[in-house]
Amino acid sequence: MSCLKWNYDREKMIAETKEAPEWMHFGYGNIFRAFHARLAQSLLNDGHTNKGIIAVEGFDKEIVTKVSRPFDDVTVVVTFMGDGSVEKEEVASVAESLTFDDWDRLCEVFKADSLKMITFTITEKGYIVTGDKESYMGKVTALLYERYKAGKPPIALVSMDNCSRNGDKLKAAVKSFAAAFDDEGFVSYVEQTSFPWSMIDKITPRPSDEVLRMLKEEGFCNMEPIVTEKNTYIAPFVNGEECEYLVIEDSFPQGHPSIEKCGVIFTSRAQVEKAERLKVTAALNPLHTALAVLGCTLGYKKISDEMKDGDLVSLIKGIASEGLSVVERPDVMDADSFVNDVLTKRLPNPSLPDTPQRIATDTSQKVAIRFGETIKAYGDKAKELRFIPIAIAGWLRYLDSMDDEGKSFELSPDPMLYEITKMDKAELLKRKDIFGVDLFSVGLGDKILGIYNEMKQGSVRKTLQRHMEEYR
Repeated sequence: MSCLKWNYDREKMIAETKEAPEWMHFGYGNIFRAFHARLAQSLLNDGHTNKGIIAVEGFDKEIVTKVSRPFDDVTVVVTFMGDGSVEKEEVASVAESLTFDDWDRLCEVFKADSLKMITFTITEKGYIVTGDKESYMGKVTALLYERYKAGKPPIALVSMDNCSRNGDKLKAAVKSFAAAFDDEGFVSYVEQTSFPWSMIDKITPRPSDEVLRMLKEEGFCNMEPIVTEKNTYIAPFVNGEECEYLVIEDSFPQGHPSIEKCGVIFTSRAQVEKAERLKVTAALNPLHTALAVLGCTLGYKKISDEMKDGDLVSLIKGIASEGLSVVERPDVMDADSFVNDVLTKRLPNPSLPDTPQRIATDTSQKVAIRFGETIKAYGDKAKELRFIPIAIAGWLRYLDSMDDEGKSFELSPDPMLYEITKMDKAELLKRKDIFGVDLFSVGLGDKILGIYNEMKQGSVRKTLQRHMEEYR
């Protein structure tokens, strides 16, 4: 496993970035370190920029104080290639790591005329408006107010979180807090600020024990993961898949780092939405959820192992086909190639240590977009769907927290877990807030209940086998 290092003058990069920053990022987690920081490093290595990123962790400062700064803000990024090989790179593009404790420095960076964009990977929960000015978004808005007072230089605030219309979520949160400043000029400034939409896709599981072993064998020291007081599981290294996609609405009043040279696609808002819906409603996320809930009931511990199961592969191919038949395809991505990569390279990757238990987290928050959108698109023909009903029935069976051998297992975290595990299954299927539609009203409720009862009274495996044989 060869190790790549940066080939630029890092001390000079740090000095020039601090003097005239162009890119600030909030959310110092795995996706940032494995994706965005590598994009910046590629630009630096190829001479397309002399600036790195100023990275901010606003939720869990131990990521900075215990994982980043002790290693001089350098991360070891381990990439699992589609052919089963592994590549390793020391990524050093972070010029400075900050937390909200570094308030004066944050204000200084926000006020810099040179700043072109501020990006976010803080998860969808980060955009929740609580009314508390000390909340994450409250502090971000206060920093933006400092920029406003410093001369109102334009800026783009870019959510790169994995959620639909993420730019609107970020804008709504900032606008909500801006109103509390009692300054109409600031409210107008926020309204004029750019909040581009984006679609991001890259699997970055929690740090792998196998990767830790490999790093130790190669002489890397102190790479062990830690669990912070806020229960963040993180390490000085990050591991992720080779495939990655980033599509961004091209709305940057000050320009942006030339990350399009690294494969990032800048396009219209309409194309971003189509790319996002392709991934979330048809080509990846519905497949992931189906594998997650059924994998737990069938005793699987790795997604890649599930891709050796003919019944499950037939199921997710069917789900993809149902979604692709109604989703509007983007011009900037080839939908068939995307789903083919998912089925043949990404999900089967044996080196990728992703688990059905992780993917099953927060399923109640996901099924409306992952399955409900396709169901609604079918309209009066929804009753003809064959594979999505099996996946939903699989989730109902998963909620029984009993595997196919009769052994109980722990359900993954979900904000609605207590409520939905106590509910009658038929009543659950009527919940528009969960599925996006009353499943009985579209002719699917009885079908799903029938499949669920077959799974419960017989077995998940036999039910899958029967339906997959029937539909072949």
